[in-house]
Amino acid sequence: MQGSKFGRRAWLATAAAAAVGALAGGAAPALAAYPDHPIKLVVPYTPGGSTDQFGRAIADGMSRQLGQTVVVENRPGAATMIGTTSVARAPADGYTMVLATNGSMVLNPQLYKKISYDPPRDFKIFSIGAEVPLVVVTNSHVPASNIREFANYAKASGGKLNYSSVGLGNALQLATEMLKTELGIQVTHVPYNGSAPALSALLANDTQLMVDVVSTSLPHIKAGKLKALAVTSRKRLDVLPNVPTVAEGGYPDFQAATWFGLAVPAQTPPEAVAKLRAAADSVLKDPKFRATFSDLGLVVQPPRTQAEIDRYIEADREHWGKVIRANNITLD
Repeated sequence: MQGSKFGRRAWLATAAAAAVGALAGGAAPALAAYPDHPIKLVVPYTPGGSTDQFGRAIADGMSRQLGQTVVVENRPGAATMIGTTSVARAPADGYTMVLATNGSMVLNPQLYKKISYDPPRDFKIFSIGAEVPLVVVTNSHVPASNIREFANYAKASGGKLNYSSVGLGNALQLATEMLKTELGIQVTHVPYNGSAPALSALLANDTQLMVDVVSTSLPHIKAGKLKALAVTSRKRLDVLPNVPTVAEGGYPDFQAATWFGLAVPAQTPPEAVAKLRAAADSVLKDPKFRATFSDLGLVVQPPRTQAEIDRYIEADREHWGKVIRANNITLD
């Protein structure tokens, strides 16, 4: 009887060990199989703009790399906060990403008194996909063809000039405030609801200056309707090779750019983040992808390590934070 009990216990122990082994053995294939269903990329902007175009292109490339569809979902509103917050609250399982930007991850937390997410706590930014240099433009009524001539014209105008932006607190407005300080000029801010009305005001000479993303001003520059005074990047752009940088114009400390990247909820498993990063890196290195966005004035970035990304974001927060604090800008 005792032997029978011992035999039963041994059998139960063996069965339990086998069950544990089966579970452990089952976990590895499941992890190795990631992703085993479609992934969602939330783009917190309306369809059609350069941010959306970039998001859709990188989603398409990552789909091929991962062997699973990356579905784009546009969730605009509240200065990117609706879509971004939805990802901060999503399951951290590797199946939900957000198209992260300078606006959502760097500017909003420093500008808004109330915000429903905290980037360092809620997100892992695992890719910086492209920098978006800006171009300083004016209209044909303004007698200036470079940044120094515009500075002289603005000083002679005695504070009567205006500048367009797409709203208070975005990167374009903050970059213009940086430029005003650098040039030592007074130009009045006139905010508009989007690029189209802001550019229309500039073309009509209601405003005389705008710092804009290259892709939206480029058609007007090529048509001769706007003059590109300078670009805000560290180097000249392939798409505007004859336009000098602000630094070349005599202001060596000036540089401003926004950026697009990818982020997931902070607690997403490292193995999943690594697969997503590898897929994104492959897309960023693709010559066709790089050429497409270079033609739109975007500078596709080389792949970075996580440590390099973390340093990049921290430097960007400090860079823009100085402008926000210097101008005492807060938003409700």
